[in-house]
Amino acid sequence: MHSLIYIERLINRISDFLGWLSATLFLLLLVNVVYDVVMRYVFNDVSIAFQELEWHLFSAVFLLGIPYAIKTGGHVRVDIIYERLSIRAKAIIDLLGTLIFLLPFCLLVAWFGIDFAKESYSLGETSGDPGGLAYRWIIKAVIPLSFFFMAISGLGMMLHALNRIFNPHLSHDK
Repeated sequence: MHSLIYIERLINRISDFLGWLSATLFLLLLVNVVYDVVMRYVFNDVSIAFQELEWHLFSAVFLLGIPYAIKTGGHVRVDIIYERLSIRAKAIIDLLGTLIFLLPFCLLVAWFGIDFAKESYSLGETSGDPGGLAYRWIIKAVIPLSFFFMAISGLGMMLHALNRIFNPHLSHDK
């Protein structure tokens, strides 16, 4: 059982890194938005590439931040009911929810998202707007990558649930 805790901690470190990466990208997004606003309203200059970079960064922040939210328990559930349950009942709900809903959905999106990104790459897809960003496949590749990491975080949540069910004295709260 100690090995389950070790694997859970390893997965948590991956999720923590993705949370850090998401926060860093958010800061870049903030700088990009400020730059875009200053250029637009002070210098009356608009950059399509910087505007597109805003939604690319926002997408990456959101998609790469979800595995961290899963790890920290920031995901959606009915907390008014969940919080009143015993530790064991919470662990069973987390385990079943991950097995029935999270993992199948994440793996399905990751699987089909790979072809979505590969097609964009093979077509050399770029922005439809003049002056927009090239290499649209990069942001499209973040989709399957993020869902793969969501599944990994889901495995960490499952291990945490199993540790709480079978060894509550060894398990640790997140």
